[in-house]
Amino acid sequence: MTVVGALGLGAMGGPIAGHIRRAGFDVRCLDLDPEAARPLAALGARVCDSLAELAAGTDVCLVCLRGDEDVLEACLPDGGLLAFLKPGSVLVVCSSVRPETCRTLAGAANAVDVLDAALTGGVRGAEAGEINLLVGGDEAPLRRARPVFDAFCSAVHHLGALGCGQVGKTVNNLIHWAQIAAIAEALSLGSRLGVPPELMRPALAAGPTDSRTLREIELMRLTWYVKDIDNARRMARAVGMPLPLTDEVRRLMDDITVPGIAALLEEGRPIDLPARE
Repeated sequence: MTVVGALGLGAMGGPIAGHIRRAGFDVRCLDLDPEAARPLAALGARVCDSLAELAAGTDVCLVCLRGDEDVLEACLPDGGLLAFLKPGSVLVVCSSVRPETCRTLAGAANAVDVLDAALTGGVRGAEAGEINLLVGGDEAPLRRARPVFDAFCSAVHHLGALGCGQVGKTVNNLIHWAQIAAIAEALSLGSRLGVPPELMRPALAAGPTDSRTLREIELMRLTWYVKDIDNARRMARAVGMPLPLTDEVRRLMDDITVPGIAALLEEGRPIDLPARE
């Protein structure tokens, strides 16, 4: 039986590990918050006390941590997962990180294969087991990890070499945040002109402007736009490309909030976005 490690049991990692366990895999899990592991323990997963215990005997180890620094600290060989994973195992970086972070891990991995497998679909996708997975890395470890991915994914896309999964996630995020800004502005304009969002939104969803973001915008937490856009800017600078639309979206997102979206949809109260100076 394939042994799967799960490091990080937050809003995404916890549900994903649960799907993997329910699919019949031997799951070992670890989180800084012991309470986060309780649902996994109830499913029969082994709750570990250390990175060494998590990694020992693991065939595929998923890392779902907050960002680059956390991933590097948890994974690099100086006391991290790569010091304990067995040769031939697969380390899967599911966190949203920069491509160079994935390449740093691969350079230190020795006999362990590294994949970057960016998660799209949000918390609801994780809970439903319908993650759209964007993968970068070699084909052979992807084949070995694929049965694990199938336990929590609706689709798996191999985008190329290591780091390409993170490129895909960044592109996805730029479209996502631009859509949110455009929808907030457009529905606000429609409301001021006399068409409330409760009528406008289903009309838009029936035509070419339909999107999951349009249909589910009230369910979105609007949490990570600063990190997502900062990552995109770094990546764009590395290839000498300006991101004028993204820069404008970053400016506007500070004024688009969960309560503001709720007031717009429920009461028709427009969101007042600042004019460009």
